[in-house]
Amino acid sequence: MTTSRPPSVAVVIPAKDEAARIAETIRGVRTIPGVAAVVVVDDGSTDGTDAIAAREGAEVVCHDRNHGKADAMMSGLGRVRGLRRTGCLDEDAAVLFVDADLEASAHAVGSLVTPVARGEADLTIATLPQQQGSAGGHGLVVSLARNGIEELTGWSPVQPLSGMRCLSPAAVAAATPFARGWGVEVGMTVDVLDAGLTILEVPCDLQHRVTGTDWRSQVHRAAQYRDVALALGVRRLRRRLGPG
Repeated sequence: MTTSRPPSVAVVIPAKDEAARIAETIRGVRTIPGVAAVVVVDDGSTDGTDAIAAREGAEVVCHDRNHGKADAMMSGLGRVRGLRRTGCLDEDAAVLFVDADLEASAHAVGSLVTPVARGEADLTIATLPQQQGSAGGHGLVVSLARNGIEELTGWSPVQPLSGMRCLSPAAVAAATPFARGWGVEVGMTVDVLDAGLTILEVPCDLQHRVTGTDWRSQVHRAAQYRDVALALGVRRLRRRLGPG
């Protein structure tokens, strides 16, 4: 009897000061069938995140200063391309983006891989349950993202800002270069749909650190709003200008 081997997957984890959580997150994603490489992009951490990730056997890319989520994700893709060139990773390997703070629950993102491997979707996006200790406060940014995506594509996502995503090679090609900063998920969604590719949201039992209500959290939300608005604005402009 023959058995089919699991699809090859490269995991990319952008991380900033996640020393307390990165080891468990790496261990969690390693339980996913088919994971051939785990790439951690240390985006200017000062707490030893890079050293812990290296001890866990991850491929580590270090930024000497914080460049933001989108640039960290692009750096991770650069390392994935290098692994493909050296034969360490299949050419058709999917790329699974995972937040660094999921800890042991990270194993649940494996649910995103199967639809991509079967050709049922080019991009899968995790939808998360109510988060422990959730303080709310994301309504404005989520509404901006959801309404903007629906305006541009006709599709209304449940969780437009979810960072846990699995991409086929075709989806990676359509979505890159990523929109800047916190606009990366919204830009990715619009670009993949504009390319005629398929997106599927998949429920995943994940828990991560929630954004609080202090002034730093409010600054973070303001930055999210700015970057999402910019990503949508750039894509509206492209529509008006047309091809060429």
